Amino acid sequence: MFACSATDDFFRSRIDHMIDLHHPLAVLASRMPWQEIEARVAQLFSRKGRAGVAMPELDLFGEQVQRTAVASNAGRPRVPLRIMIALLYLKHAFNESDEGVVARWADTPRWQFFSGCAYYEDRQPCDATTLVKFRQLLGEEGVEELLAQTINVAVDLKLIKPQELARVIVDSTVQHKAIAYPTDSRLLETARVKLVEAAKDAGIDLKQTFAKEAKELGRKAGRYAHARQFKRMRRAIKRQRTIVGRLQREIARKASAIGAAVQEALAETLHKAHRIVAQSGQRKAVDGQPKLYAWHASEVDCISKGKAKTPYEFGVKVGIASTLKGNLVVGARAFHGNPYDGHTLNEQLEQATILMQDRGAKPATAFVDLGYRGVDADNPDVHIVHRGKAKRISEQDRKLLRRRQAIEPIIGHLKADHRMDRCHLKGAQGDRLHAVLCAAGYNIRWLLRMIVKKGVAFLQAVFLRLQRPSAHGRSWLNAVMNTCSWVADVRSTLCTGQAKRLDFGAGRLSHA
Repeated sequence: MFACSATDDFFRSRIDHMIDLHHPLAVLASRMPWQEIEARVAQLFSRKGRAGVAMPELDLFGEQVQRTAVASNAGRPRVPLRIMIALLYLKHAFNESDEGVVARWADTPRWQFFSGCAYYEDRQPCDATTLVKFRQLLGEEGVEELLAQTINVAVDLKLIKPQELARVIVDSTVQHKAIAYPTDSRLLETARVKLVEAAKDAGIDLKQTFAKEAKELGRKAGRYAHARQFKRMRRAIKRQRTIVGRLQREIARKASAIGAAVQEALAETLHKAHRIVAQSGQRKAVDGQPKLYAWHASEVDCISKGKAKTPYEFGVKVGIASTLKGNLVVGARAFHGNPYDGHTLNEQLEQATILMQDRGAKPATAFVDLGYRGVDADNPDVHIVHRGKAKRISEQDRKLLRRRQAIEPIIGHLKADHRMDRCHLKGAQGDRLHAVLCAAGYNIRWLLRMIVKKGVAFLQAVFLRLQRPSAHGRSWLNAVMNTCSWVADVRSTLCTGQAKRLDFGAGRLSHA
């Protein structure tokens, strides 16, 4: 422990004295419009009136002070808004869970500097459940604002040209839900367990719970399926279906005798059990109602993308939009109900237009695959290009269409490095929030990479200008030559792969 003369705290040193300020994350921390982000999302956290609760009276001079002698129920102070926003960025940028990001934040001074902390804090910023509540308060509008600000930063730092925002690539993928593979045997056993628990909570005595027999039937169904003895497997599943139906009818009969309140409390459980029993008896959905693939996540869809390894995926379809050149994500939206790809294009382009409205840009040309054919009439303001129009598009569009495949590795990185491979958030709203936050995390990593590349490009421009000085650049050349000693040091640093030693904000090289 040592004293630092440049800090207000005598016993602690500032974080900016502990880290390398030329690191890309430290550079990005000083370039993010934090005040603008906080101002735009602050309205989502404003105090709202509740039913049956009297709000303070207002007069011409504002809110009146209420002087009542009551105990305070304020609780602990709110975590600063910038820290919460930074935690969401860091979570998806570095592929961390809610528990992992708060634990790693306490051990990483650079992350604390990105969050706006002046001094190192050897403690967690908040509990992991605080992030859950913060996401719910943000909502889809708030997380889209976080994604939009990453696009604004990319344009402000001149890491991507504004005209590139008019040309986008659109594709769809599947965001898997955190559920077990939905076999009929497993779903029926889950329904039996939930029915028994619901009956116990309601005070209903069952004649039999079939716990021992159901456990053995589940084992048999799994073994018969593995041995490809499907006739025996169907016999075991049929017995499971009989057990669940018997329990369902018994609970419904006894609940009707107790009262209406008990019936209302058990209605959802009985309805889900009825759906599972009905769908396990036939392959197609009953009466056009979608199948239930998870007891706790009724919004999950079964999506077939034609893959040989995974013919069926269980989750939600997500549309991704990125720039044609630069690979910056400018849109991510979840679509429930497994719609046709072409029917999602209009909403996807609408979201991209909203996210880019601060830059005054909107998609004018969309490069897509054959899944988006036949929707030109639904998008009259956008020029849609795909290989099905090979004979009708210009030679330039035909060449640019080759870059449509660039979105495939982007989707791969979103899943492998930014948590889109599996969504653990609850409900349909959780799917929508998770898709946008994964895109925001991807853009943060994109900004960090491009900040380093911008430094390398700047050095190359310096050396080219040294070799070819202009007539009016003699004085500038002399100034550069005066610093040739440390320019050589920086050049050697680049050779070792440490391009972080550049000062990108000042537009010049700084001595490391």
